[in-house]
Amino acid sequence: MAEHACVDLKPVEAILSRYPREEPSLIQVLQDVQRAYNYLPCDVLTRVAGELRVPLAKVFSVATFYKAFSLNPQGRTIIKVCTGTACHIRGAQQLIEEVERRLGIKPGGTTEDMAFTLQTVNCVGACAMAPVVIVGEKYVGAAKATTLAAHLARGE
Repeated sequence: MAEHACVDLKPVEAILSRYPREEPSLIQVLQDVQRAYNYLPCDVLTRVAGELRVPLAKVFSVATFYKAFSLNPQGRTIIKVCTGTACHIRGAQQLIEEVERRLGIKPGGTTEDMAFTLQTVNCVGACAMAPVVIVGEKYVGAAKATTLAAHLARGE
């Protein structure tokens, strides 16, 4: 994990001010940090560990255990392609390839301008709508490679 430019600690200070300074606050604090920074910067995790009096190793253990957290910067819009059985059978791989072609990134990658991150997920629980792509917060059911470009252009 490469360390990125020094981050502004003001958002984490505001987050920490809302919680008791104790270990049971850890996951909620990390969720808020993820929302504020779009990832969990190392400098911020060090600050969280110190303020909550939790060993840094435990903070990293929690941060790497849950899929909702990322230690690497994420794009402003996260694109999730479901690869569960129903989506796989109905063309998830073609959707992944279309996003790769259009944005020039592989799953787990982020565009240089930090606009998009591509992720694959095992199942989003919307099998009746397969194949499903989630662009930001919007679910796109019965997604087709030919119509995916319009959703990417709108960032939705």
